Amino acid sequence: MEEKKPYLLGDIHSPPDLKKLREEELLQVCDELRDFIIDVVSCNPGHFGASLGVVELTVALHYVFSTPKDQIIWDVGHQAYGHKILTGRRDVFHTNRKYKGISGFPKLSESEHDCFGVGHASTSISAALGMAMASELKKEKDRQFVAVIGDGAMTGGMAFEGLNNAGMGKPNLLVILNDNNIAIDPSVGALKEYLLDITTSQAYNKLREEVWNMLGRLNNLGSHAKSLAQKIEQGMKAFLLKHSNFFESLNFRYFGPVDGHDVIYLSRILKDLKNIPGPKLLHCRTVKGKGFKHAEKNQTVWHAPGLFDKKTGELKTIKSPSQIPPRYQDVFGETIVELAEKNEKIVGITPAMPTGCSLNLMMEKMPQRTFDVGIAEQHAVTFSAGLAVQGMIPFCNIYSSFIQRSYDQVIHDVALQKLNVVFCLDRGGLVGDDGATHHGVFDLAYMRSIPNMTVAAPLNEEDLRNMMYTAQLKDMGPFVIRYPRGRGVMTSWKKSFRKVPVGKGRMLRDGNDLAILSIGHIGNLAISACDRLEKENISVAHFDMKFVKPLDEALLHKIFKRFRKIITIEDGVIKGGFGSAILEFMADNNYTSRVSRLGIPDRFVEHGTQQELYAECGYDEDSIYKEAKSMASHQILSTAG
Repeated sequence: MEEKKPYLLGDIHSPPDLKKLREEELLQVCDELRDFIIDVVSCNPGHFGASLGVVELTVALHYVFSTPKDQIIWDVGHQAYGHKILTGRRDVFHTNRKYKGISGFPKLSESEHDCFGVGHASTSISAALGMAMASELKKEKDRQFVAVIGDGAMTGGMAFEGLNNAGMGKPNLLVILNDNNIAIDPSVGALKEYLLDITTSQAYNKLREEVWNMLGRLNNLGSHAKSLAQKIEQGMKAFLLKHSNFFESLNFRYFGPVDGHDVIYLSRILKDLKNIPGPKLLHCRTVKGKGFKHAEKNQTVWHAPGLFDKKTGELKTIKSPSQIPPRYQDVFGETIVELAEKNEKIVGITPAMPTGCSLNLMMEKMPQRTFDVGIAEQHAVTFSAGLAVQGMIPFCNIYSSFIQRSYDQVIHDVALQKLNVVFCLDRGGLVGDDGATHHGVFDLAYMRSIPNMTVAAPLNEEDLRNMMYTAQLKDMGPFVIRYPRGRGVMTSWKKSFRKVPVGKGRMLRDGNDLAILSIGHIGNLAISACDRLEKENISVAHFDMKFVKPLDEALLHKIFKRFRKIITIEDGVIKGGFGSAILEFMADNNYTSRVSRLGIPDRFVEHGTQQELYAECGYDEDSIYKEAKSMASHQILSTAG
């Protein structure tokens, strides 16, 4: 009878425990780590495919390097679950992305092994370079700095800026290119084709092993032999590949491509690379979702699949979708197709999120008029400006949190030139489980400060549909439509298009005791709170303002002349946001009403469900109800006194 193998992962509480194992035992650790991720994520949803794809790389890195002395920066962080498990968080991994649990991304305050907080792509090389240069300035010895970046994230401008800067000196920096040909959706662009060219070059790959072995032998000899080996290596790469090596041209030593799922081979290569000075790049070929056949087959769906059956791979989706309101992103996706069918000037642009924002619906029907530009938000905005200046009407769909990366382009390339670019900001407000790096909470504040900009937020699906229709009409200029993650409130929303009067709000409910002013989808919680208040004979007027810029000043004059108690509600930061705009109006016009602002306080909000975070920040339905009741009671007592 075959002796049962011990459970190795259970004894790994930190990287030193991993280092105690024999090299051949790493194979079993990889199997156990992959199974552990599958077990937990099937019950507690998170980012799935990316972490499965780097299991072997993660084990090899922690087997060879010694964190926290050595620093490993995981670009984006979708791929860092194995890292978290091997660095002391296995027993709390079931709390991943849950309210008050561990973060879904590496985080400085969470572990000494998380040397840099990440959430937005393409930052790892710049951060690792800064750390390496600081180490040199402090005259530290024998510290290693490793940036692990995916081929999708490599399309971001910051990645190229970091590579360019690193190649100017001799920092002790290792960049590991995790090349799986996909981010959330398949990678796009010339870099993808270049990496494919390297990977599939039969002549190059045939000699790669021989050259690597020769270099290993010669590097143990004198400096003359090392110089000769390097020249042979560079000459072979330049001759056999269609183009000279891009990374070598930036003064990086290029190694690869190698099998990113051969943990023993990876460990040996990483040990060798530790002894090679200067900037280096190791090109690893991996498969996103490796080891779970369903995730390997449909990598986009299994990027973050939600609940699933780990045995059958069946996704536990909500049944009868026709009976529930649609997601806002799908309202956008279906509406832009309708509009584009009527207006041939409309084009769609997204930075690597066609499925995430549902622009893939237009991409399927009108591929020539939709553009996935890769993880490159700055380029997406200025590319849209170029389209607009030639008479096209670009709908540039970017997650609210990500458009922060292109703020300069929004100002100088679009707003300054009064170009009709329609910014559809998905995931506005608190997004939930992804936490502080992904909350789209600043957009109302920073967009309303830009001249020439129209800034709108729909209360529901019908509003979103009509705002999109309005934004593509003649002479609308720069136009922001901001909507949240998740579902709306209407099951019947596909109605005939109608123009929305720009800068005009509406009264949803009349009342006498106080007024509530809301912006966007969060107003639906105010509607529910008002229903509860009415049952207690508290009369609340509710106004859906629709636009943060321009404000409906005519409506605001009527409100301030009539109400002494006002509550503003926004799913965004209080500092400088919608409520601040109302206070500015009040001050400019010498009104003296008491205004209570509900929204996100002046701090970064961590992860949790949207409802948990609304409650924490004080603008869920109960909070709105309690604040209105308190203000109304105070008003009654003051009047009686």
